[in-house]
Amino acid sequence: MAKATRATAALEKAGAAFTVHSYDYDPGADRIGMQAAEALGEPPRRVLKTLMVLLDGKPACAIIPSDAQVAMKKLAAALGGKAAEMMKPADAERVTGFKVGGISPFGQMRKVPVAIEATALGEPYVFINGGQRGLQVRLGPKDAARILDAAAASLIAD
Repeated sequence: MAKATRATAALEKAGAAFTVHSYDYDPGADRIGMQAAEALGEPPRRVLKTLMVLLDGKPACAIIPSDAQVAMKKLAAALGGKAAEMMKPADAERVTGFKVGGISPFGQMRKVPVAIEATALGEPYVFINGGQRGLQVRLGPKDAARILDAAAASLIAD
């Protein structure tokens, strides 16, 4: 597995302090984010998943804990839109340039609006996909939000 991806290159370019962690990716896992948290031995609230959505018909990104469900109305409001819906996997791959299971918010083909779950900012560190299946980057959540110019908001469904 390559340790250098477009995501890690984007983090390096941004001057982020991060470490790279690989794990055995299970393509058959019901919940990929939860499988990553288990494989890394980390609580799900620290292993964040990257979800690609359509915000008023345009690509956007939500970053939430791996054990949570995104509330589309909260996400739309956080990004100043009216409605959000999940993007089809094939569209997410085309828009980001990453394969499903390896989609990172860092180093995507084009900049899209990003929202991050506000509670994640209280963690000492988080893991976010590093741009390849089975590859996570560990960094400070506030650094991630700053690099992504992400809106911090409550995004989790009740």
